[in-house]
Amino acid sequence: MVLFVAGDLLPPAPMTILDSEFTDLTTPTGPMRTYVFRPAAPGRYPGILLYSEIFQVTGPIRRTAAMLAGHGFVVGVPEIYHEYEPAGTVIPYDAAGAERGNALKTTKPLAAYDSDSLAALDFLRTHPSCTGRAGVAGICIGGHLAFRAAMNPGVPAAVCFYATDIHKRGLGQGMNDNSLDRVADITGELLMIWGRQDPHVPADGRAKIYTALAAAGVHFTWHEFNGAHAFLRDEGARYDPELALHCYGLALDLFRRKLGEGDLCAAAGGPTETKH
Repeated sequence: MVLFVAGDLLPPAPMTILDSEFTDLTTPTGPMRTYVFRPAAPGRYPGILLYSEIFQVTGPIRRTAAMLAGHGFVVGVPEIYHEYEPAGTVIPYDAAGAERGNALKTTKPLAAYDSDSLAALDFLRTHPSCTGRAGVAGICIGGHLAFRAAMNPGVPAAVCFYATDIHKRGLGQGMNDNSLDRVADITGELLMIWGRQDPHVPADGRAKIYTALAAAGVHFTWHEFNGAHAFLRDEGARYDPELALHCYGLALDLFRRKLGEGDLCAAAGGPTETKH
């Protein structure tokens, strides 16, 4: 495994975050490009594995990762369709892109999604800038992938933003996933966030997921808001900045409580800027 930094040189002056690092992780189904966003201040910080929408690592996903890193986390963002798209591919936010992303969602075997999460979590936990504790988060299909990643041992916290297809068992090749059957494997704390106006996860679908979590005794918090699908995405008409800000706050609160702050306090006590 080799880490790369754009230009092979770190910036000459301190930055709030570093956002040009990536690595090609070894997985059973081939190399998986994974981007890393982390605080620039030296030290070790807790990790967050962030799963994208069906469009892979777009501008909005990168900005979400940068925001999390700016709050003191090492954030790893994998390309979820690495078996089918060249490394670095960003699928466009248009009709053709949505068709491509949705097709790949049910082309990729469920076992490949799961082996990806193991590789990504192992990478994050052993990253030189990570404390060894890592949570997971995801948006849309990424919410479902985070839900499944939380079933791995040693995941203290997971945040799922409008996770698709859990209720209808629609993830992966064959569209017959077992996510609802495995909810008891989630041993950390779970935060589920939904938009009531999201047609992809209607009220009866949300109720099915809630019932399964409650029956299994999972430690979870559940929030439903008046929001459309993709209300976090800061491009397009469905974006709700006030709701996004509130939900990010909920996520950060969970991650800080369950993962700790690492060297964030020490970093905050470093040199202050004197030029204006």
